[in-house]
Amino acid sequence: MSLNDKACWVRRQYQLVYILNRRIDGSILPTILRRPIRVPGSWFPQDRSCRIGGVTQKINSEVVLILGWGRAILLQLAHPLVACGVADHSSFNAAPGAPLRRLRQTLEVMLLLTFGTPEDVARAAGAINAIHDRVHGKLCETAGNIPAGTRYSAHDPKLLAWVHATLLDSFLSTYELYVGPLTLEEKNRYCTEASSIEPLLGIPPGSLPRSLAELHRYMDEMFASGEIVVTETARTVAQDVLSPPGLWVMGPFLWLFNLPTIGLLPTAIREAYAFRWVWWHEASLRLSAGIVRALLPFVPSTFRHWPKASRFWFTILERTERLVF
Repeated sequence: MSLNDKACWVRRQYQLVYILNRRIDGSILPTILRRPIRVPGSWFPQDRSCRIGGVTQKINSEVVLILGWGRAILLQLAHPLVACGVADHSSFNAAPGAPLRRLRQTLEVMLLLTFGTPEDVARAAGAINAIHDRVHGKLCETAGNIPAGTRYSAHDPKLLAWVHATLLDSFLSTYELYVGPLTLEEKNRYCTEASSIEPLLGIPPGSLPRSLAELHRYMDEMFASGEIVVTETARTVAQDVLSPPGLWVMGPFLWLFNLPTIGLLPTAIREAYAFRWVWWHEASLRLSAGIVRALLPFVPSTFRHWPKASRFWFTILERTERLVF
């Protein structure tokens, strides 16, 4: 996509923001939207590492996407080596509030990768790699076709690919359920843009899926490989994800969070975790998602989008505005 195409996407996506916040007369706006301009290359660098065009920013800007994190984590835990690494080195079952702090830190990194400057992206990738430096060990018991004693490392490209795929799959599913449909082109671009994280994490080029078809093929191959097995360790950690220690007062909110966490899992994985899921769970998920989807267009951007996303877009808009007028 050329710089002019990206600039046009920005203008069209935020037409309403211009009208409401800049008070531009409606008769002038169509002319502005048709007028080609160049956006400074520093905002859309060709060597953008994890920087992206419009689709990743469009999807990752939504706060409601947080409802997909739990599903992604449970899918990640379905890999015995990931589950062992999380159990040995993570803080899900630590002091009250630790799971929320971990989620906040993870979100901070994701938002820096998506909306940060190139320096922010490098810093976020460095933070990820520093954490991964400490995560290594060995599997204590045989799981599926992975024998006991198998060494694991958070830098293992195969494990990174699995974690990456679960996030992609979960975010796309969550966005379409709670926000709205995406075109096949948008899904393919989301996968392509996300794959640019490879050099930042030391993943060999071409290891991550570049399209929705590649993502689905990879997931199917992993499920059929015998490597994806829900162990007792995974079930124990999963309970800490679904019911974080010390957060029982958030019961109603946790219930709403757990609906998509469990309900969007593949049936085989959900059954392997021994989660109870009956018709009224499914009905509750669909009803709550429908309500969110209907109300979301009326939610102010302050509450709907992450602050970093809003700041990024308004910076782009102000630069665009200076170039237009």
